[in-house]
Amino acid sequence: MKKIIYILLSITYSFSYTQAQERKPKNDTNKDKQFVINAIDKKYNNYCQIARKIWGFAELGYLEDKSTSLLQESLKNEGFSIEVGVAGLPTAFVATYGSGKPVIGILAEFDALPGLSQDSVPIQKPLISGGSGHGCGHNLFGSGSVGAAIALKEWLLQSKRSGTIKLMGTPAEEGGGGGKVYMVRAGLFEGVDAVLHWHPASDNNASPESCLAYITGNFRFYGISTHAAMAPEKGRSALDGVEAMNYMVNLMREHVPQEARIHYVITKGGLASNVVPDFAEVEYTVRHPDVRATMEIWERVIKAAEGASLGTGTTMKYEVNAGLYNLLPNETLAKMMYANLEKIGGVNYTPQEIAFAEEMQKSFKGNVPPINSAQKILPYKIGYFPASTDVGDVSWVVPTAGLGTATWVAGTPAHSWQAVAANGMSIGFKGMINAAKIIAMTGIDIFNNPAVIAVAKTEMEKARGTDFRYKSMVGDRNPPLDYRKTK
Repeated sequence: MKKIIYILLSITYSFSYTQAQERKPKNDTNKDKQFVINAIDKKYNNYCQIARKIWGFAELGYLEDKSTSLLQESLKNEGFSIEVGVAGLPTAFVATYGSGKPVIGILAEFDALPGLSQDSVPIQKPLISGGSGHGCGHNLFGSGSVGAAIALKEWLLQSKRSGTIKLMGTPAEEGGGGGKVYMVRAGLFEGVDAVLHWHPASDNNASPESCLAYITGNFRFYGISTHAAMAPEKGRSALDGVEAMNYMVNLMREHVPQEARIHYVITKGGLASNVVPDFAEVEYTVRHPDVRATMEIWERVIKAAEGASLGTGTTMKYEVNAGLYNLLPNETLAKMMYANLEKIGGVNYTPQEIAFAEEMQKSFKGNVPPINSAQKILPYKIGYFPASTDVGDVSWVVPTAGLGTATWVAGTPAHSWQAVAANGMSIGFKGMINAAKIIAMTGIDIFNNPAVIAVAKTEMEKARGTDFRYKSMVGDRNPPLDYRKTK
């Protein structure tokens, strides 16, 4: 009976688009910022419906046909010009409004995750067994960013100001798809003065953060097959090459920076124990907080593979599958965004949402944060999180700032059924609308004070080094448009 009650309540939660935020911006919000706040509030229902539809589509990376079409249509109806299929990515797009400087880019993601299908209820209940779900909240990410872009467009129009907004529709962030990497490589961020983005979270934070750079690839060894008992001397084991490589890399772990992470898995090791395998494959991933150190370690992994090939009489080829820069924090922009987060504040729940959150928290392990932590803002500090994102590549070519808002019940881990549930109902929608307002308000700050761009660029150039030239970690490989089709 209790499950039935919560399933019925979820229908109300999922479509309660008109629930207003209880917390209002402080009185010192200037009229320009109040304009974009009001513009977003007027279209609250619309943005929630878009987010809910994309949540229902739950399309994987580079397969987001319905999701990207919906976002493009929403922007086109508001007067944005749309360039589709950019950087060789069928679901990527750039939506532009306005002309002249400054040029503000806003990132929008919209891909889902495999195996996380879940109804918008506080108990585990897949909608489709083994189906996909928005466990990272990209249905909210894309929809909220579109809301911010449209509000800024309306402000530019009524104020008759010069300036350009570029909404970057960036597919396939999850699982090594790296959509933004190919968009940066294609030069789509050239001429953009600042980039703003956000991400769903279980708290509210706009502090500048870095993360791990990341590179992954497959090492393939080719040997000579023969009968393992009758003629072993005539064979050359490809699996020996893989194992020799693994042994050398494991020895190398003592001699790399302690912040580094090296992972591997043997993906193919042979077919039968009495046949010397003529093919074997191992996948490696290297991470480090700095992209340059990551690449140095990766080159040593390649040398280990070459040595293993030489020592076992096999041949070796390798292929880089994905590579992401670490985030380059920009305090100049981050402080502006944090100030706007303070003006908007956190998220307040209705009694029904509190009941939803309390029931969901029963599924959590360990210490559970208080539900009302969604109302609070984390203190400003330079941070770091031990994961990777393709926003990193963007941040090395354009000053970039981002934030997280409380779209999930406190204590919810990303990539979980609990996150999927909240992303499809009012708790997630409230955090999304807050993020849209904060991005639009930060855009107002930049449009009204374009001199800040020079300061932000100077900070970026100092952090990356004066001799920096962007070089994609994936080299000249084609985008992996089928990487989700076989998984």
